[in-house]
Amino acid sequence: MERRRVQNDADKTAKRVQALFPLSEQETSGRRRNTTKHTKAAANLGFPIFFSVIVVSAFAMSAERLPVEQTKGVNGLDKIVLRESRARSAEVYLYGGHVTSWTNENGEELLFLSSKAIFKPPKPIRGGIPLCFPQFSNLGPLESHGFARNRIWSIDSNPPPLPSNSTSKAFVDLILRPSEDDLKIWPHNFEYRLRVGLGVEGELMLTSRIRNTNSDGKPFTFTFAYHTYFSVSDISEVRIEGLETLDYLDNLKNRERFTEQGDAITFESEVDKIYLSTPTKIAILDHEKKRTFVVRKDGLADAVVWNPWEKKSKTIPDMGDEEYKQMLCVEAAAIEKPITLKPGEEWKGRLELSAVPSSYSSGQLDPSKVLQ
Repeated sequence: MERRRVQNDADKTAKRVQALFPLSEQETSGRRRNTTKHTKAAANLGFPIFFSVIVVSAFAMSAERLPVEQTKGVNGLDKIVLRESRARSAEVYLYGGHVTSWTNENGEELLFLSSKAIFKPPKPIRGGIPLCFPQFSNLGPLESHGFARNRIWSIDSNPPPLPSNSTSKAFVDLILRPSEDDLKIWPHNFEYRLRVGLGVEGELMLTSRIRNTNSDGKPFTFTFAYHTYFSVSDISEVRIEGLETLDYLDNLKNRERFTEQGDAITFESEVDKIYLSTPTKIAILDHEKKRTFVVRKDGLADAVVWNPWEKKSKTIPDMGDEEYKQMLCVEAAAIEKPITLKPGEEWKGRLELSAVPSSYSSGQLDPSKVLQ
């Protein structure tokens, strides 16, 4: 009778542990056997059941994956893996402060990363979210998109407080300061602090804080963009809403200024436009995947929309000839009106990305569910 009671208590304990530490189906079947076995073993050794619960809880917790983990990525480059729950995750390389992966609860990759991406300094990584600083594109004397995306960042172990509404523990703080070589090509001292985090609903959040630390009293001016590559099913099945009727600069026509005429942006050929004075929320609808990306931004007035299409894709060495069909760049940016900082001043630009099921009404996104 006593042994039967112990076995029953052990089974109940195993169920309580599983409720406290939920796992996938595959993990559950194996872990349940081990949990019951460990509880029974502890009880058979004469330990009381409450002690067995502690043992089993510790066992279950040790098997859980940490919300933040530093590990090695491609070519041995250091990366940080963020995990919120289940399969929701993000990966950030210290090279470039570069987010290369963002997955949802089903383990589906939400960012595009080229199959030919080169993870070898000083070549920037093609895909994910490159950081364009202190120069966007060729709008200045520096190399295209600046140098932040091909520098090695450091983990910021003691960052200044950053207010946040999120209760998630899945975030990392990085910092970039100029090297002597950087100061030769851009003679300004700065601190660029970047926080990358996963929200409790799996949303991806990036906050950039750039401070002028010049000791000579001189201000500096920069342009900026989060060069986000979204993964899409088929570019011809994608539309963007939220940029209608806005002015834009067409990079394919020497940045001539036009006004968007369509009800939404769709794709039939190469597009490279800088939309000006854009709203804080933009929606990207993927009809085939029945998914909508929602881009929320603060401190970033502009939005770049880019897809190289077939002809230009074949000229990009670190991108597959047909990969333009599975990617779309919608980039929160500060371009038309560059940011100027006096010594001691700080600028903040925030990006939040979420993926939600699409809701259609007469072919349009239901704004009450996403854009409001």
